[in-house]
Amino acid sequence: MPYYIYRVTPMGPIRQLVKLSQFDVYKDASLEARRLRREADPGDGAAIRMIFAENELQAEDLLNQPPREAPMTGEDY
Repeated sequence: MPYYIYRVTPMGPIRQLVKLSQFDVYKDASLEARRLRREADPGDGAAIRMIFAENELQAEDLLNQPPREAPMTGEDY
């Protein structure tokens, strides 16, 4: 399964996703994601995200899902 790198811009409940690149090797994808993050404009609100998925459709579906809530531990009750 490939690694995808996306530029994610929050726009309400649905995020705008722009595929930037795709890699078969984690190390190559990680280096590219770091480079893109360094070059990104911090004021535009977009994030560079790397995701491991079977195909582009699954990658975009996973990126559009809301963040999971933290699990409750015994001390949270």
